[in-house]
Amino acid sequence: MRRFVVITLVGLMIMLLPATALAGMFLLFSTTPTGSCGSGALSVGRPPGSLTATTQSGVPITLGKTQLSRAATIITVGDQTPGVGRAGILVALMAGLTESSLRLLANPSAYPESTSYPNDGDGSDHDSLGLFQMRPSTGWGSVAQLMDPLYDAEAFFGGPTGPNSPFPRGLLDITGWSRLGPGSAAQAVEISAYPDRYQDNQPVAEAILEALTQPASGPPSPSVPSGSATSSPPLDAPESSRVVFPLPTGTWTESSPFGWRTDPFTGARSFHTGVDYAAPLGTPVLSVADGTVTFAGPDQIYGGLVIITHKIDNQTVTTAYGHMPPGQIQVHNGQRVVAGQQIGQVGSEGRSTGPHLHVEVRPGGPTAASTDPAAWFSAHHAGGLDQPTAASASGCPESEESLPCTFVPTSAPSTAPASSRPSPELC
Repeated sequence: MRRFVVITLVGLMIMLLPATALAGMFLLFSTTPTGSCGSGALSVGRPPGSLTATTQSGVPITLGKTQLSRAATIITVGDQTPGVGRAGILVALMAGLTESSLRLLANPSAYPESTSYPNDGDGSDHDSLGLFQMRPSTGWGSVAQLMDPLYDAEAFFGGPTGPNSPFPRGLLDITGWSRLGPGSAAQAVEISAYPDRYQDNQPVAEAILEALTQPASGPPSPSVPSGSATSSPPLDAPESSRVVFPLPTGTWTESSPFGWRTDPFTGARSFHTGVDYAAPLGTPVLSVADGTVTFAGPDQIYGGLVIITHKIDNQTVTTAYGHMPPGQIQVHNGQRVVAGQQIGQVGSEGRSTGPHLHVEVRPGGPTAASTDPAAWFSAHHAGGLDQPTAASASGCPESEESLPCTFVPTSAPSTAPASSRPSPELC
C-alpha cells in the first residue's frame, strides 16, 4: 500500500509540476544495482562486426556480432563474479564455443516453448538449451531460465552466489578447477561424452578476450554531455554489447514523434518527450540494451511503466517504456536484463488513446534531458528482432496503419491547467 501511495503522489507531481516531469520520477525511482561485485578487472567494449580466429587444430572460425555479443555477456558476468577472473572466463568461452558456437539455442523438438524466447537458432542435442547446452532434466534450470544468457553464464560459473548452488556444479563448485587445464575445467562442468573438444577452442577464446576487453584502468570515459544532469550518479554496470529496437520487426508503426505537438486531449501545444509506436495489444516490448531495471510497476500517467538504466558508449543512458498492462510486466526492480529481452507487452494503460508503446531515451541518466528516440536508435544502428512468439504480435492491420491514432480517451483528462503539466504521453 505504501508503494502505491508513493507512486500515486509521483503521478500527481508529474501532472502538476512541469519541472519534475518524467525526469523527476526517474530520480525518485532510480536504485543502485544489487549483487556482489567481482574483480572488475576487465572493461568490455562494443563487439566488432565479426572476428576470425583459428582453432588449435588449424580450422579458421568466423564469429558474427551476435556471437560476440553473447561472448560479451559471458565476460561481463565472469568479471563480476568473485573467484572467476580471466582464467575462468576463458574456460567459459571455450565451453560456449564448443557447445553452441556462442549462440543462444532453442530446442523445438524437446521443448517447443523454448522457441518463444529470443534465441539465435535451434539446437537438437537431447534436451539441451542455451549458450552452454544445459539440460533442464539434470537440474540446470527451467526452460525460461536457460533461454536467458545472463542466467546461463551465472549457472556455468556457479559458486555460492550461483543459481544452482551446490548442484549441478558450476566452475567455482569444482575443487581445484584453476589447477586443471582450461579444456579439462570446461569438461568438469559440462561432463561431455567428447571431453577433448574444448581444448581445441582455446586460441579462439583467447582471441575473443583480446578483441572485446581491456583493463578497467584503461582510457578514461568521455564526459557527460553538457545538457545532462550532473547530479545523476554513474552507473555501476557493464557496457551494453548492442542496441536493438524495442518492438519486434513488422509489428509497429510510428504514431507520434518526439517534439512539439497538439495535445490530443486538451488541444494545447505541448512537448512530447518520447516517441509513440502503435502496435497490437500484447505485442512484446523488448529492452533496447543490456541494463538494470530501476522501476517496474503501475503509474497514473504511464500505466505499466518500466525504467531501465544502461551503460552505452561509456555513458549512462536511461530508457523508459510506458502504457503496458501492469500485470504483464515481466521484470522487477533491480533485475539485470539483456538487449532484446521481453520486459512486457504493448497496452493502452494510463493516459492513452489506443494500444501503443511510449519510449523515452535520456543520455546522461535518469534526470538528464530526453532525446529523440528514433534518431538515437538510428545513430546506434538498432537492429530489429523477429517477434519472440508466434502468437504475441501479428502486425498492424492495413486499415489501422493509415490511422496513427484513434483519439478516444480511456480515462478522464486531468483538471489541472494545460500550462501547468507536462505533455501526456499519448498515442
